[in-house]
Amino acid sequence: MRSTAITVTNYLQQLPPDRQVPMEKLRATIAENLPSGFTETMGYGMIGFVVPHELYSAGYHCDPKLPLPFINIASQKHFIALYHMGLYADTELLEWFTSEYSKQVPTKLDMGKSGVRFKKPERIPFALIAELAGKMTVQDWVERYELSFGR
Repeated sequence: MRSTAITVTNYLQQLPPDRQVPMEKLRATIAENLPSGFTETMGYGMIGFVVPHELYSAGYHCDPKLPLPFINIASQKHFIALYHMGLYADTELLEWFTSEYSKQVPTKLDMGKSGVRFKKPERIPFALIAELAGKMTVQDWVERYELSFGR
């Protein structure tokens, strides 16, 4: 379920009441713990945290007009999703995250390549996500991105 909201505030206001609080908390957790330089925006119908063109002028290889995506969050039909591109591009970070997740959350990790699905908002591990958000600086992400995608 892709949102047509143009602003983050509008996106959050359009959510069903049972999703507003966990999505606002997830957004705040990420924003408060990301290293400086990332910018919050709307993209792909989701809330996103990106490397702005001012810091990485090449932009996203799929569409260089767009800033380089890093983290997105979305309220989908059956779950809340966290997409962290660093998990896709950095095997050490992925291994750390999966190990820590199993220590902190009693349920099995539901994850795709870079997306973590939370079917029960009350089980979102906010402390773990806070730590994950702080693990990569803009420079770390740009370097990993360029290595991973041959830029």
